Amino acid sequence: MQTDSDLKFIERDAVVIRFAGDSGDGMQLTGSQFTNTSAVMGNDVYTFPDFPAEIRAPAGTLPGVSGFQLCFSAKPVHTAGDKLQVLVAMNPAALKVNLPDLEEGGLIILNENSFVDKELKKAAYAQNPIQSGELEKYRVFSFPLSDLTLNSVKILGLTHSQAMKCKNFFALGIVYWLYSRTMEQTLSWLEKKFSDKKAICEANQAVLKAGYNYALTIGLFTERYIVKKAQLPPGKYRQITGNEALALGCAAVALKSNQVFLLSGYPITPASAVLSHAAKYSDAGIHVFQAEDEIAAMSATVGSAFGGGMAMTITSGPGFDLKSEALGLAVMAELPCVIVDVQRAGPSTGMPTKTEQADLMTAMYGRHGECPVPILAPQSPGDCFSIVIEAFQIALKYMTPVIILSDGYLATGAEPWLIPNIDSLPDLKPVFYKDKTQDYNKDNILSEKFSPYLRDAETLARVWAIPGTKNLEHRIGGLEKDFMTGNISYDPENHHKMTEIRARKIQNISHHIPDLKIQGKSSGKLLVISWGGTYGSVFSAVESLQAEGVDVSAAHLRYLNPFPKNLKNILKSFDQILVPELNNGQLCRLLRAEFLVDAKSCSKITGRPFLIHELRQKILSYVK
Repeated sequence: MQTDSDLKFIERDAVVIRFAGDSGDGMQLTGSQFTNTSAVMGNDVYTFPDFPAEIRAPAGTLPGVSGFQLCFSAKPVHTAGDKLQVLVAMNPAALKVNLPDLEEGGLIILNENSFVDKELKKAAYAQNPIQSGELEKYRVFSFPLSDLTLNSVKILGLTHSQAMKCKNFFALGIVYWLYSRTMEQTLSWLEKKFSDKKAICEANQAVLKAGYNYALTIGLFTERYIVKKAQLPPGKYRQITGNEALALGCAAVALKSNQVFLLSGYPITPASAVLSHAAKYSDAGIHVFQAEDEIAAMSATVGSAFGGGMAMTITSGPGFDLKSEALGLAVMAELPCVIVDVQRAGPSTGMPTKTEQADLMTAMYGRHGECPVPILAPQSPGDCFSIVIEAFQIALKYMTPVIILSDGYLATGAEPWLIPNIDSLPDLKPVFYKDKTQDYNKDNILSEKFSPYLRDAETLARVWAIPGTKNLEHRIGGLEKDFMTGNISYDPENHHKMTEIRARKIQNISHHIPDLKIQGKSSGKLLVISWGGTYGSVFSAVESLQAEGVDVSAAHLRYLNPFPKNLKNILKSFDQILVPELNNGQLCRLLRAEFLVDAKSCSKITGRPFLIHELRQKILSYVK
């Protein structure tokens, strides 16, 4: 029997693995377990689950392939990795779809039981790639995973179907051994998950151990790999997805505001999970409302804000379109609320499970009339928590709806997140206007006679009066209001003035947000500008090129409307501007129009995030 003394142990700084198979092969579960184990072992981890766009694609076909990619590292990581180093493919379709992403010399683990004529035909293979020589530039390990799984559980009395559902854990056991992972976390998870289904628990545990021991004893592997712990800032961490972080952000706002918090939405991929995650935090004061449609969800948000509550609505692209009319009402009524759009590939239904950044122009201009709204975008899964708090800070201070643009990559991707102390979070208690007979600081209010459109002289935010407060009876709505009295007004000059005020109020937010920081030199040949989920890939590409002496800097925008005050000077300090986006150049067009700079677009619209090497090649083409 092979022992560790017979093996060569190789230390790696980071490893990128993708588990891929049919939708029913449990690839998301397999990847999640490897991720959690690596996090417990002290690695920094970043994930990228990739779901089929079709709900029930035919088994074994290319559209039905499900994948889960992760990068686990001894150093801080900001993406789910670049080229794959390991591909675990449970069927021919999974191999065909994912092979182009594997680096030359990469390791492939295959379930050879699935490489039969019927399955090869579904994947459009004319020949068996294991035998044709197509895989000769890779290190291929082909095992009869299905047969080995059945043998591992044959004494437990499971049906064939039940037993076959365990084969993903045989593959997981092999990879655990290969990368020196412990099985304990997964074994414990199985105990809890299937506490009332003992046979299923025992079967999965047996298969996991069998896969681990098979890799140990088979003698095919001559190397094992070690990835040491990452040196992360001290504190308590948890693994978190962007959608989970959004829900936790809602809980934090509810606690720090001490107000009723309404989270409304209508089920839509990939935003729906925020509603289910947030429902777990009802003890924090969150009320989750699943509306009958997107219009009702946005209207409920407006109504809650009118009543003095903290209000947020969550959706994805098509639903964001439907919210536009009620969002315009929130702008006209100047009510504080937050709208989250977890972007996906479009237009129309598009590719619901694939990521994109194509809703920026909709967020900027997708309403009739002059209807400005501040726009924020998180840069990582964990940053989704912070962005919710920042959005409510702006909404409350400036009495305005605020849009958050997340995306599918952030929503389902995960990373270790340093859990903050609730006491360290900002106070979000709203300031309501009160009856003039009560104490109220009106030093900065433009008039003393109550009107719902009294404004703060600095921010131009109107006062927020709770309906039903004595002597503060008022009405607001979608019709234009008189600048001073708040009464309905059709006066042309008043409409011009109110339009300018609403626009200036949003521009005033630039005094609230921090200056944009530069990664690298403050001037030079090339500046790469990113936003949203492209942060990790851009940061990693630029950092690696800077280490090679390339004259390139980067800056990442979390605030898209208004832009940071110093952005203009930064853009003017570089010879060239490059803007990578998962769209057809929307931010690039905004920068060109706003600052009259010759920014160049770097677009990718495949439903998948940028890879580091793609950006490196593009950057080098500009700085040669």
